[in-house]
Amino acid sequence: MRCFLVGLLVVASALASLAPAASGADIPAVLSLKEQARVYDGWLRERLTTFLPELMRRERIDMWLVICEEYNEDPVYLSLVPFASLSARRLTMLVMFDRGGDKGIERFSVNRYGVGDLFPTVWKADEEDQWQALARAVKERDPKRIGIDESDVFAFGDGLSASKKARLVQALGPDIAKRLVSAERLAVGWLERRLPAEIEVYHHICAIAHAVIAEAFSNTVITPGVTTTEDVEWWIWEKLRALGQTTWFDPGVEIQRPASSPYKDSPVIHKGDLLHCDIGINYLRLNTDTQQHAYVLLPGETDAPAGLRAALAQGNRVQDILLDEMKEGLTGNRILAAALRRARDEGLRPSIYTHPLGVHGHAAGPTIGLWDRQGGVPGAGDYPLYPDAVFSIELNVRAAVPEWNNQDVQIALEQDAAFVKSGVSFLDKRQTELYLIK
Repeated sequence: MRCFLVGLLVVASALASLAPAASGADIPAVLSLKEQARVYDGWLRERLTTFLPELMRRERIDMWLVICEEYNEDPVYLSLVPFASLSARRLTMLVMFDRGGDKGIERFSVNRYGVGDLFPTVWKADEEDQWQALARAVKERDPKRIGIDESDVFAFGDGLSASKKARLVQALGPDIAKRLVSAERLAVGWLERRLPAEIEVYHHICAIAHAVIAEAFSNTVITPGVTTTEDVEWWIWEKLRALGQTTWFDPGVEIQRPASSPYKDSPVIHKGDLLHCDIGINYLRLNTDTQQHAYVLLPGETDAPAGLRAALAQGNRVQDILLDEMKEGLTGNRILAAALRRARDEGLRPSIYTHPLGVHGHAAGPTIGLWDRQGGVPGAGDYPLYPDAVFSIELNVRAAVPEWNNQDVQIALEQDAAFVKSGVSFLDKRQTELYLIK
């Protein structure tokens, strides 16, 4: 196992080394599906061995039950099974039992097929009922606190359906059913935490996203006066498909232009326009979320107007302030309040709506504002910041542009970053200069 993990880190290091500041003609390498499966499954085994015992003990849960059906999977289900497992099989029951100390976590399933050697089945399907088999396995191990995925706060910890909980309670009987507790914080902790190797490769994943944007925001794709925002959106989608990538939402491209423009609300991209994009890719079951800007040069221009460049610098300043306020143990709501206060004290007009990233796009962890809740988010915003997590630093700032008759523009930025014990840093790079399109 140790040799395998060392080899895995070598793969991660090699991938991360292929993540320079990308240009439109420089798309970082993408692994084949077979290679992705090998890397991901190695990560999964290490996560199950190292993270799971620590998180179960942190939340004082002796046994964790993840029970779901095909096409109605628990939000944590796919994060617990191998890369090639794309859904649950019929009614699937995953069981994780803490045997204590160095014995670690016993993992097994109660279903007809099992989940490879990660969750071998203990159900003798031809001899007993599936729910009776689960109850027998639970009673034999006698856990004191049994975690189930139900939550009023986190969707990630609310994957147990009402009908399946009713069957579970019936099968366990009243005495053992009293031991059922919410595993919401265990589910969130499991989903949010990243291995060092995952964070290292995350730089490479973000470099792929940045390279696609760089090409989309170039004359390779955009002909001013001809190309529409929808054309660019579909180009991005097709480009990602050609690279063997998937998206977790449809790409978006928008235009801001001065009120004096003769084109007003035209979807056609013209010289003098400020462009904005929002894309998110899924690679190695990890998601990115990126928003960047481009400017289409007017005849005779060699750079964007100073007012637009200053507005982007203001957005970068809000990013710096937010990252400076992200400290271990602080809740999302405290981080939000402190960052907004500092930014406003500097005369900026910010809005912050930062979220975790991982196996989901809007992922598990502390919510640091929503665009329509700048006063804090009860529940999800009260969750603390833990290290070894990835965030989409999503925010915007409004600024007046002198060259546009002091018209406001909105600089909406989204750049992914890793928060570790030593602090927080951007993945691959962040945008500090506008893309320029001739």
